[in-house]
Amino acid sequence: MMKKYVCNICNYVYDPAVGDPVSGIPAGTAFEDLPADWGCPECGVGKEDFTAEN
Repeated sequence: MMKKYVCNICNYVYDPAVGDPVSGIPAGTAFEDLPADWGCPECGVGKEDFTAEN
């Protein structure tokens, strides 16, 4: 099972099972496989501002 990641700024949760349809990221895309320029759809910060959920 792929891990969910939480935005440290706004608490948006990236769930690989859902993807990010707003940004064109299909379901099943692991966080590690997101494009380098992907940003939080809620607040716009980059991947470096996300933490893996326990």
